Amino acid sequence: MRHLRSLKDISLGKTWLTVGVFDGIHRGHQEILKALSAGAHQAGATAVVLSFYPHPAAVLGKRADLKYLTPPEEKAELLGRLCDVDVLVTHPFNHDVAALSPEDFMAKLKDHMDLQKLLVGYDFALGKNRKGDAAYLTQLGLKDGYTVQQFPPIYDNAEVISSSRVRDSLADGNVVAANQLLGHPYALTGNVIHGDGRGRKINIPTANIAVSSEKAIPANGVYACYVYVDGVKQPAVTNVGIRPTFTPNQAEASIEAHLLDFNRDLYDQALRLEFIEHLRPEKKFSGVDELISQIHADIKKAREILK
Repeated sequence: MRHLRSLKDISLGKTWLTVGVFDGIHRGHQEILKALSAGAHQAGATAVVLSFYPHPAAVLGKRADLKYLTPPEEKAELLGRLCDVDVLVTHPFNHDVAALSPEDFMAKLKDHMDLQKLLVGYDFALGKNRKGDAAYLTQLGLKDGYTVQQFPPIYDNAEVISSSRVRDSLADGNVVAANQLLGHPYALTGNVIHGDGRGRKINIPTANIAVSSEKAIPANGVYACYVYVDGVKQPAVTNVGIRPTFTPNQAEASIEAHLLDFNRDLYDQALRLEFIEHLRPEKKFSGVDELISQIHADIKKAREILK
């Protein structure tokens, strides 16, 4: 799959397109994206996703503290792996883009692709003041030669699936609920960095993973996870938090994964960490012996979940 950072280098023939932020690539998004790729390929067209970065809500001041479920590179990986999309365009979003009329934005797209079909979600709108909803774009398409297909919302537990619901589940540490909404495990990616070496001293070594500050992190606690090392899935117990037994005044949460039955140097390697189930909250222990005992209990529980 091609991942481009603007429309500048694009000149496509017959194209099916969807436009949106698609943060998380949750099950509602996947309904549109899989229909896009399947329909486009059957029609001999290119399946193109146009997403925005930074998030429009952050640029327009609606969510100054917004954290991403899938930053652009992670989004590209998921789109290729889960949805068979051909091209992702991560379009820069700023106040100039926000001020474009639907007519001007669609004309800009038509300069770079022979747009045949536009697929949109139930609440989709683009252009200044969100004027370009599905009905409005359908009328534009009659003139410009493309059709519009709008998709209904997808529900889980009688509520519409949304990126906000995923973020709320992660903030509660409920990764099972988050994964149910996503339709795939929530994941973090980052390089392994040097820590204080405390885990190795107690014979429970951990990989300290540096994650982008823009990324949404599950609530502090201990989780059963899978870690991908060179494409191979390894079971792990992961602590997210400030390690209150040793560093109670630490400001930012650390992410430390203990890979089960694994003993290799992982420094500077990029790892993918998938969250499967929350084991317990983070807590302060009376000393090292109590901590070690609890970690072994966590490992036993994780084995049962991940086997």
